[in-house]
Amino acid sequence: MTVVPAYHHGNLRSTLLAAAESSLRQHGAGQLSLRELAREVGVSHAAPRRHFPDRQALLDALAEAGFARLHAELRAALTAAGPDFGPRLHAMAAAYLRFATEDAALLELMFTAKHREGADHLVVAAAGPFGLMHELIAQGQAQGVLEPGPPEHAGIVLFATLQGIATLVNGNLVAAELLDGITQTAVNQFMRGSRPR
Repeated sequence: MTVVPAYHHGNLRSTLLAAAESSLRQHGAGQLSLRELAREVGVSHAAPRRHFPDRQALLDALAEAGFARLHAELRAALTAAGPDFGPRLHAMAAAYLRFATEDAALLELMFTAKHREGADHLVVAAAGPFGLMHELIAQGQAQGVLEPGPPEHAGIVLFATLQGIATLVNGNLVAAELLDGITQTAVNQFMRGSRPR
């Protein structure tokens, strides 16, 4: 169970977001309530509205924070993997799937919120992590490891593969302990199938 940090004057927004993410992980987005979060962190039921005018604003803030965290985790994985394409692709796939399986409800919220009308700021937030994937595919093409062509085409195939694996694990159709091996196999097959002819 996630421990929500105690509220201290001046950090109510971050405290509410931490409590909301914990609730999201345990109960899903449907159970999120500003009034309940206020009770949980020990402030008046009106206090959260200084930061989140309504529930949708809270959900959007959670999604935006999720994209920022995913971006940071993917960037850290890529940096740690070094300059070569193969290790970078494996590292990025593993980092994405770790996020997608450990924070499945948050990822679902992120994708749903991004496609809501008027959520342009979330489209911008999503461009960070998905831009890293695009750049990585372009690197593989520039190095002759992947066949040339629009990077977004190969990127969609890779993303669909990773998202499919996450869906199987999150749906308990594949045991979580098999994730690392499946990820490695999937990335190897993607690279073999995408080699220049």
